[in-house]
Amino acid sequence: MANKVKEQEAIPVSKVQRAAKFISTGAKVGGNYVKHYAKKMVNPSLDKEELHQNNAEDIYKSLSQLKGSALKVAQMMSMDKNLLPRAYQDKFAMAQYSAPPLSYPLVVKTFQKYFGKTPEGLFDSFTRSAVNAASIGQVHQAKKGDQVFAVKIQYPGVADSVSSDLKLVRPFALRLLNMNEKELDHYMEEVEERLLEETDYQLEIERSREISNACSHIPNLKFPGYYDEYSSERIITMDWISGLHIKEWMETNPSQEAKNQIGQALWDFYHHQVHELKQVHADPHPGNFIVLKDGTLGIIDFGCVKVIPEDFYKGYFALIKKDLVMKEEELNQIFYSLDFISDKDTEEEKIYFKGVFKEMISLLGKPFHVDRFDFANDGYFEQIFQLGDRISNDKMFKNSRQARGSRHGLYINRTYFGLYNLLNQLQAEVGTTKPDWLK
Repeated sequence: MANKVKEQEAIPVSKVQRAAKFISTGAKVGGNYVKHYAKKMVNPSLDKEELHQNNAEDIYKSLSQLKGSALKVAQMMSMDKNLLPRAYQDKFAMAQYSAPPLSYPLVVKTFQKYFGKTPEGLFDSFTRSAVNAASIGQVHQAKKGDQVFAVKIQYPGVADSVSSDLKLVRPFALRLLNMNEKELDHYMEEVEERLLEETDYQLEIERSREISNACSHIPNLKFPGYYDEYSSERIITMDWISGLHIKEWMETNPSQEAKNQIGQALWDFYHHQVHELKQVHADPHPGNFIVLKDGTLGIIDFGCVKVIPEDFYKGYFALIKKDLVMKEEELNQIFYSLDFISDKDTEEEKIYFKGVFKEMISLLGKPFHVDRFDFANDGYFEQIFQLGDRISNDKMFKNSRQARGSRHGLYINRTYFGLYNLLNQLQAEVGTTKPDWLK
């Protein structure tokens, strides 16, 4: 793969360079709108599909060159499928696998900075081209003796540009996500916190070990070991896990039994983290999972971990119960504590938002309401997208003067959304276990 993709010689690192990149992209996007409306005058029935394609293309191109948070936000948007027109989803989903990799001299420079040695000085062999390039770093394969390693190297400048990049992403996000300013601030604050953690590779190693150990009893999961002597703030060295990404594995036509086994391992992994550990691998996109030859599932990236506050956990899952039999005041209390409604709301708004969130949560809670759930059911996903579309286009929602939903919900919703999407890709039917208090 790396040979086909043109390598990048440098990343715009200074604020000025990065801002210039955004401004030129903004100008292109503006130009696409002008072109679209000119064509529309000639052909009034023209829909926005081509405009979306052109915009998605231009925005993705510049975000891939900038790497880091800008690309990560595109990745997140593609996971929240109901937030974006299809053209953006398809293009941004690429951010999960295929950003243009950095050229080798930049890799060597990073090694010399942290180890005072070149990659060849540390390992017997080291691939000059990245085997995988994502939003915050790229992976090379290295060997020493009989051992094979995956070495993840963070792009230069990524950690320092998180905050300024997110400010630059704002105008795109506002336009694409149909959000008001308040909601976006609320959202961005949480994203910034997680992204800053994601650039801290030492924290990632610590969490990887902690969660791997805590989940080691779960059947059919495989975690890599990590190597401190070859790792630093910007480099992580771990065992190389050999296998196929879910999409590639599905192309080998596995049996339903094999798909269910991988699906169950995924469900069990998330169940244990959310309900027992109260912290969760909050980045369930396909690039972070590898199916091994023996039908087990490798988990290879713990950059994004969300710690779940106890009171948020209790309120959120209380709403997922199948027969939501609760006194009105209890229910109100949960809605207030999860920031779904507030004292600023009129009575009409309170009724509307309580209705909307009940509907959303009971839909997301469907797999919890049965003992087994078939995630191959595309109709279920269609319902989720339709509800998302309906709500985001609803006047009441658009005109809301405040952000809705606790900021903690952002990554928890994303985690479940991502998990359900993976299970849908796997066409798996799984036993949807839940803690006793939720039964």
